[in-house]
Amino acid sequence: MAQFTLVTGAGGFIGGQLVRDLLANGVSVRAVDKKPYADWYFRSPDAENVVADLQLVEACDRVTQGVANVYNLAADMGGMGFIESNKALCMLSVLINTHMLMAAHKHGVDRFFYSSSACVYPGYKQTDADVVALKESDAYPADAEDGYGWEKLFGERLCRHFREDFGIKTRVARYHNVYGPFGTWDGGREKAPAAVSRKVAMAVLARKHEIEIWGDGEQTRSFMYIDDCLIGTQKLLHSDIVEPLNIGSDEMVTINQLVDIVEDVAGIKLKRNYKLDAPKGVRGRNSDNALIKATLGWAPSISLRTGMEQTYRWIYDQAKARDEGRPYIAAAA
Repeated sequence: MAQFTLVTGAGGFIGGQLVRDLLANGVSVRAVDKKPYADWYFRSPDAENVVADLQLVEACDRVTQGVANVYNLAADMGGMGFIESNKALCMLSVLINTHMLMAAHKHGVDRFFYSSSACVYPGYKQTDADVVALKESDAYPADAEDGYGWEKLFGERLCRHFREDFGIKTRVARYHNVYGPFGTWDGGREKAPAAVSRKVAMAVLARKHEIEIWGDGEQTRSFMYIDDCLIGTQKLLHSDIVEPLNIGSDEMVTINQLVDIVEDVAGIKLKRNYKLDAPKGVRGRNSDNALIKATLGWAPSISLRTGMEQTYRWIYDQAKARDEGRPYIAAAA
């Protein structure tokens, strides 16, 4: 009889914290990641921890045996700098979802969660900083982010057809910029909240009152704190919602306003140097939360200020430890 809940990408930011949350609620968890176990962000000894490359069909078959529910979070991804420079690597993540769905069907998995992304939304709807919030129906006609966005959009369709053809209860979340402590903060895969926090922390530590900002700083985004992400993810898996659903904050800010918040938390003001030729993604993006409120009776609500206070202080501590030659949590994929 199936007994485990499987979390893929368990050595990463969202997956590792999801494993801890599930264990705290008495769920039996099988945690899987391709990174060596020593490199996982969270190592929960109460889980069954497995190192496996889920791009391989035999690995997916093996880890899905005896599993009732799957949270498929595994993917090769990062911030905009990584996504724009590694389109082929991002596309190869399609193998993970394909093989995981095949294995889920073979072994009688009941519910299958797939972490998609706001990068599936068309570029033609995100050309203005004062963007209209993106609702789920906006994904088509399709014009997804090249590479990563198209891989996620294909993954969504694959989930839909495995649900329709084979009866697996697939649930799809379109995440909008998840951030928080214990996330990737250096090395090229970090997203804007972590990158800004690192840059401010390093300016404080070096007493060099300057910061480099990618683009002109007027591009807009919304950012969702990790705690909201974990709640929304578990609510969605156990819901009856079959179509993709936004899980993201609708608190839209410019990148300059994000910098303002982190500077205020750090108690510093920095000279801003704008790198206009850096990767910066779409001009504006925000989450329309009307559907999640109507269907789940809930939406992400942790303010950016509250989340960034926690995020900045954690990243500052890691950067300071690194500068002083003490142990710190390194960046992870």
